[in-house]
Amino acid sequence: MSLPKKIIAAGFFGIMICIYATTAWSGEIIPQALPEIDKVKLKFDANSLTLLNVILGLIMFGIALDLRVQDFKDVIKRPKAPLIGLFAQLLLLPAFTFLLAYIWMPGASIALGMIMISSCPGGNTSNFITHMAGGNTSLSISMTAVCNAVIIVMLPANFAFWGAMHPQASQILKTVELDPFKMLFTISVLLALPLVLGMLTAHYAPNIAERARKPFKIFSVLFFAAFVVIAFSKNFQFFIKFISVIFFIVLVHNTLAYGIGYLTGWLGKLPARDRRAIAIEVGIQNTGLGLILTFSFFDGLGGMAMMLGWWGIWHFFSGFTLATIWNRIELPGEAEG
Repeated sequence: MSLPKKIIAAGFFGIMICIYATTAWSGEIIPQALPEIDKVKLKFDANSLTLLNVILGLIMFGIALDLRVQDFKDVIKRPKAPLIGLFAQLLLLPAFTFLLAYIWMPGASIALGMIMISSCPGGNTSNFITHMAGGNTSLSISMTAVCNAVIIVMLPANFAFWGAMHPQASQILKTVELDPFKMLFTISVLLALPLVLGMLTAHYAPNIAERARKPFKIFSVLFFAAFVVIAFSKNFQFFIKFISVIFFIVLVHNTLAYGIGYLTGWLGKLPARDRRAIAIEVGIQNTGLGLILTFSFFDGLGGMAMMLGWWGIWHFFSGFTLATIWNRIELPGEAEG
C-alpha cells in the first residue's frame, strides 16, 4: 500500500476511533439535555418565517446562477464521479446519520434534526469552497445541479424513512402526522422557482449573471448567518443552556459527513481533486431549507431548530478550514489529496 493510501486508511480508522471515543463520552453529555430540549419551542413569528423564505430564495437563486444545462449533460457523459458523489450524499450520509443517532439516542428532536440535516441538499458555498480547496469545481457544480433537482423527492423520502426507523424520532413523527407529500410540495415551491429563474438568468443574461454571482453568494451567506444569530438571540436562554450539547453533536456529525464523502471517492478510485469535491459537497448542507421545514411542520421544535441553525454556521468554519488545509497540500500524482 502506497504512503498516501496508508495515510488515508490511518485517517479512516482515526475517525472511527474518535467517533467511538466521543460516543462513549457523549453518555456524560447528551442525557443532561434530553428531558428539556424536546419540550423547547423556539420563538419564531410569521414575519421571521417569511424572511427566512426570502433568504432561502436568494440562496437558491445564487446557486442556480452557477448552473447550466451543460452541467446535467456532463453527468450523462461522465457519470462515474457524480454518481459516486450523489450516492454518498443522498444515501450514505442519511444512513450513517441514522446509525450515529441510533447509537447515541440523543433525544427525539435532536435525532430528527440530525436526520433533517443529512437529508438536505448541498449548501450554496460548496462550489466556491471546492475551488478554494483545489477540488474539481466542475464535479461540484454537476453534483449541485443534479442534487437540487432530485432533492425535491429525496428529502421527504429520506426524512420520513429514517425518521420513522429511529425509536425516539418516530414518536414525534407520529405526533405531528407528517405528510411527506405536503413536504414534497413545500420543497418544490421553495426550490423550483428560484432555481428555474436563476438558470434562465444565467442562460439569457450571462453578463448580468456573472456580475451578480459573487455578490449573491456573499450576501446570502451573510444574511443567513445574521438571521441565525438574531434567531438565537431571541432564544438566548435556550442557546446558552444547550449549545455545549449541540456544538458537540454537530462537530462529530459534520466531521463524519466530510469523511463519508472523501472515503467514498477513494473507494471509488477517483482522483484526489474529485475526492475533495465530493467531501465538501457532502459536508456543506443547505440547512436554511431544513429550518423552514422545521418551523413549518414542527413549530420550531428546539432540538431540530438548534441543530440546523448551528450547523448552518459551523459548516462555513469547518469548510473554509478544510479548504485552507487542502490548498496548502500539493502532493505529486493523482493518488494524493
